[in-house]
Amino acid sequence: MNSDKTYCLVMSGGRGTRFWPESTKRKPKQYLSLLGSNSLLRESLMRFGTLIPKDDRYVVTIKEQEDLAKEHSNNLVNKNGIIFEPSSRNTAPCILLSLAQLLNNGAGLDEVVAIMPADHVILNTKGFQETIKLAISLSKEHSSIVTIGIRPVFPHTGYGYIHRESVAQDNYFTVNSFKEKPDHATATSYVQSGEYFWNAGMFVSTIGCLLEQFKVHAPEIYSLFDGLQNNLNNWEELCSIYSQMPNDSIDYAIMEKTKDILVIEAKFDWNDLGSWDALEKIIPRDKDNTIISDKGSFIDGSSGNIVFAKDQHISLINIKDLIVVSNKNALVVLPKEDCQKIKEIVNHLEQDESGKKIL
Repeated sequence: MNSDKTYCLVMSGGRGTRFWPESTKRKPKQYLSLLGSNSLLRESLMRFGTLIPKDDRYVVTIKEQEDLAKEHSNNLVNKNGIIFEPSSRNTAPCILLSLAQLLNNGAGLDEVVAIMPADHVILNTKGFQETIKLAISLSKEHSSIVTIGIRPVFPHTGYGYIHRESVAQDNYFTVNSFKEKPDHATATSYVQSGEYFWNAGMFVSTIGCLLEQFKVHAPEIYSLFDGLQNNLNNWEELCSIYSQMPNDSIDYAIMEKTKDILVIEAKFDWNDLGSWDALEKIIPRDKDNTIISDKGSFIDGSSGNIVFAKDQHISLINIKDLIVVSNKNALVVLPKEDCQKIKEIVNHLEQDESGKKIL
């Protein structure tokens, strides 16, 4: 057994509704090419480079996204590297199912898995690999889960936070607690204290350590592990077992409860692309606007706008701080400060039979 082997598991089953109308149920955000020619999923896999060879890379998604997952991971994962959830059951069941599949594919309990979301933007690949390399080393040395924290640059209320101990142990911190998404005043106090990281949902651990954490802290979920592992080739039975899984996040099931967890600070930039306004943080501005278009633009007296209309010419005259998204199915215009209200549009369309066709 090669105990130096590390696998990566990229979670790619989300629906990305806050990027509607470009992100839809038929093609969610992680399969979009928002920043260049590659989709977010493809970039997530490529980011591991030679640190984790393609034969040790896996993607977990839902069955409805099978064709998309295969297309956008082509030649970047193991030949059996697509793991399918029978249904969306949050990240704890998703990870446990994936561990069962890795073990069945020949992974060992003392081997490491790096678990990542598929839809984040990280431009500093070298810093990312250095951080993952450190996390791998620490996870084996301390037999602990290692999570990667992002130093907060402002009091974001849409992220969870990791409260670390005030004094570093060499190149890592022990974790005091995980905090849910705070209100603005609480988030401000977190940032001012200097003892909190944004929780990016990235975890590195040996497979054995993770399974032990499930066993101790999420026994209801873990009790179904043998059933999952024994029925990976029996889809009907797997669906039945998976439907019994509590719909819990990995944070709630394990991370908020365990003491066997360390945090290291990311040596890379990070953006979770949670909503359209995130684009202006990672795309260079064009005359004080963020413009995504393949056919040029005319701008006069306009600033602070975010416009996504890849196949159209864009003209802006005397408007400020708007989000404008246009494609063949829909046009969306709203103040930048109201970007989270995209969800209200999606909720409205879900109640309408004709609206469901463009979700």
